[in-house]
Amino acid sequence: MSYALSSGVTGLQAHQKMLDVAGNNLANVNTTAFKASTITFSELLGETLQQASQPTDRIGGTNPQQMGSGVGVAGISANMAQGNIVNTGNSLDVAIEGAGYFVVSDGQQSLYTRAGTFGVDEAGYLVDPSTGYRVQRLGLVGEADGFQIPGSSNVRVPYDVALAARQTTEIVVSGNLSADATGTTTAQLLMASSKFTVGDADATATTQIDQLDQFSGGSGAGGELGAAQTGTISFEGYDPDGTAFSGAALDFTVGADTTLDDLITHLNTNVLSGATASLANGYIRITDNATGYSRSDITMSYSGDGALDLPGYFELKTVGGDEVKGVNIAMYDSQGGKHVMSAAFVRTDTVNTWDMILTSMTGNIASIDLDSRRIEGITFDSQTGAFNGVPDGTNMEFTVTFAHDVDHSQTIQLKLGTVGSFDGLTQFAGNSTAVAREQDGYEAGSLSAVSIDNEGVLIGSFSNGIKKDLATMAVALFKNAAGLEGAGDGYYVPSANSGAPVITQANTAGAGSIHGGALEKSNADVATEFVTLIQAQNGFQANARTITVANQILQELTNLIR
Repeated sequence: MSYALSSGVTGLQAHQKMLDVAGNNLANVNTTAFKASTITFSELLGETLQQASQPTDRIGGTNPQQMGSGVGVAGISANMAQGNIVNTGNSLDVAIEGAGYFVVSDGQQSLYTRAGTFGVDEAGYLVDPSTGYRVQRLGLVGEADGFQIPGSSNVRVPYDVALAARQTTEIVVSGNLSADATGTTTAQLLMASSKFTVGDADATATTQIDQLDQFSGGSGAGGELGAAQTGTISFEGYDPDGTAFSGAALDFTVGADTTLDDLITHLNTNVLSGATASLANGYIRITDNATGYSRSDITMSYSGDGALDLPGYFELKTVGGDEVKGVNIAMYDSQGGKHVMSAAFVRTDTVNTWDMILTSMTGNIASIDLDSRRIEGITFDSQTGAFNGVPDGTNMEFTVTFAHDVDHSQTIQLKLGTVGSFDGLTQFAGNSTAVAREQDGYEAGSLSAVSIDNEGVLIGSFSNGIKKDLATMAVALFKNAAGLEGAGDGYYVPSANSGAPVITQANTAGAGSIHGGALEKSNADVATEFVTLIQAQNGFQANARTITVANQILQELTNLIR
């Protein structure tokens, strides 16, 4: 009779725990990433009344006789199955679909969670706002740009870090250059950045070089240089046929009475061949004498007394050739200053061959290198129209010096395509469609928004339109996730049976995919838990009835002696 009473008691205790587990699951039915628990029972062995016996030649064997002593809780285990993922609209909310746990640190140890309700604290760290624990990262992403602190695994969201400007070093060009279009033009160059003006009100019809605008330190009256001040303007360049300027006449002496007419006359008489210089609204203009493909180019430099502000280069207002296709793109200098670069492709007199010329650049330009302003010999396959490259030793680049940094020229590589392929420039019949498609520079900017991709990479969107990878969130895997110990607040710590954490990145090594702007819901199912409650109640009532009946029988036994 004592067995019945004790068994009933164990049944009450076991089903009370079953009720407790179901109640806890129902309490957390709306807890982010909560994992419901299940309870399992096992029989308690009380006493063996008779051992089993083997059969003999005369009689058969007998089975053991055993009396159980009730029921015990065999285990309470978490159901680590995936919960539903719902969108929240908060870009810093994250959920894992598949295996893995986010890693956070309380400053002393790492903890692991599926609840990705993260935010940014005052110091700029990505944290769990309910505890302040900092989210951990993996690898070196973001360190080179100063977004993350080397040696620290805490994820920072760098709203306080400016994205430094990046100068343009590469421009990608693609599209078609017409194999058959015609439209012969005449090359014309125009002074790009300086304008010579009339000296003063007393000047004659002959235009003077204005001392106030063009020279510093002069002492002459009426806008003329002092008699003691002289200087030299030197010329470099190419005639339309590509012949380089040569001879002593490339130096032009500037004196107190020098006029622009003198300069124009010198150019036409001693420097230019096949082209003519003239004045156009105070600017020097040089025009080829004939139409067709032209190599015309010129630069001017000044040495001597005073400081004559000569142009850094001459703009190519029109490019000489049978077919010309202009391209434009915004690019950036080392300080993030924006400039519009204009260039042109011109078909040369050699079949299937083109040049690319830097025609102009907006902004304050100190100089454009004469010998790297034109990329010569861009060739195409005569049968397929595929890009065939440029001659060996030809640099596909332009070199520009900006006025804010005259000691350092900026080299811009032109990516025209893969030799033998059609991924860049091509030459087919029809219209020319070549464009400057992209470049790698940008102005300075500040972080304006953050998103998280399915690999756990935080992507920053900056005010200058640039997107940068800020950090990679760490994801922990366990051999036996069900063996983790709950640490409260949705956190887990490793146990002796969970295995050590393996830190990896989402979508690799078996880790799940991360959803930004979403959270994982509890996997507790209300219907299932209600059924469990009924089962627990029935079990509890049945065991309570066992105790009642055993008690009544004991009472009958005591009544025998009355």
